[in-house]
Amino acid sequence: MGSQNTPPAPAENISVLRKARRISRAALARQAGLTVSQLSKVETGLRPATPSLIAAVADALGVSTSRIYGQPYADASHQARALDALRAAVRRHDLPREDVLPPAALATKVQKAIGLRAQTRYLDLLDMLPEALGQATAVALSAPGEAGAWAQVADLYGCAYGVAHRMGQADLADMVVSRQMWAAQQTWAPDLEAAAAWNLAGTYQTAGQYDDGLAIVERAISQYERSLRGTANTPAQLISLGSLHLRGVVLASRHRDANATADHVSKAKSMAEQLPTDALVHNLTFGPGNTALYELAAYVELDRPHDAVRMATPLLKAPPPGLRPTRLGRLAIDTARAQLAVRKYEDAEKALAQAFAIAPEMTQTHPMAREVVRVLFVLNQRARPALLDMARRVGLAT
Repeated sequence: MGSQNTPPAPAENISVLRKARRISRAALARQAGLTVSQLSKVETGLRPATPSLIAAVADALGVSTSRIYGQPYADASHQARALDALRAAVRRHDLPREDVLPPAALATKVQKAIGLRAQTRYLDLLDMLPEALGQATAVALSAPGEAGAWAQVADLYGCAYGVAHRMGQADLADMVVSRQMWAAQQTWAPDLEAAAAWNLAGTYQTAGQYDDGLAIVERAISQYERSLRGTANTPAQLISLGSLHLRGVVLASRHRDANATADHVSKAKSMAEQLPTDALVHNLTFGPGNTALYELAAYVELDRPHDAVRMATPLLKAPPPGLRPTRLGRLAIDTARAQLAVRKYEDAEKALAQAFAIAPEMTQTHPMAREVVRVLFVLNQRARPALLDMARRVGLAT
């Protein structure tokens, strides 16, 4: 599997960190609330490391979850330079060096960035973000009180969060979210503040701090509902509030809270029924289709893979309209996880192939996709050419 030239998968990092600390498998299992058999199967490649397990092990080892998730790129030289440029742009958030762009040119650039994020083209997005952030901020600072200009800054920071999160840069994601909130607060727009809160909760989700993330979501929902002074009626309002409930679905299911999960699913469904199709606003996708995808993912996290497979079959055959590659790719990854859990290995491989076809960059770096590939590769599947190709693409084989 992982070698000096290929980045290790999360489960491999667990084994390396445990041995480096001279902790026995039994001791780590006990501290993480796992059985020795569970941990053994994860470390030896017979079972994938789930987000909840990674969070528990990270806490027991006294490391961040990002240490376990690792860096998914085998050759990170170009990405490292581009990430350094993004870090510099985020650091000097109120000292842009770029010129003020004409409004139309800036609007075009912002829409391009949003499109790249939705298409999961993270490397192209990373390359354009430092300059775009500086230009958008220069425009906003040149027009004090102009909410529309600050909205563009906030949306670009939302794109930057997607890049930082997907590339395993937890510290950068934290810094980006603080800048997104700063920009959103200049707009006095509840929708933009909700989008920033959605990403803030995401940083807690990545860190495995699911209870704190849920607290962030509940606070954001309360604040947004107060701003409405009634109920959500417009598409933008439904998307903002519904998206917060979807974030709650993920956090609650990974926190193993079935009741809270069901509550967030129910509220999201109620709002999604008022929309004809899924739509994208401020980098948030919401509607009937995405709500179904989050419900499916919750079944996977709550160890109900048969329910997830039941939902996945019609969704993969006829994907909901309005969903971008970033969401459809995640649907295929969650389907692969569910198929693996019910031991339908060929179906898991097929779902992964769909994920690569729909969203190759996201699938290449997604830790759960890499875990499914790792387990399939170990389970006497090495002779399958398509699987070997996927293992190479995610950096788990040479």
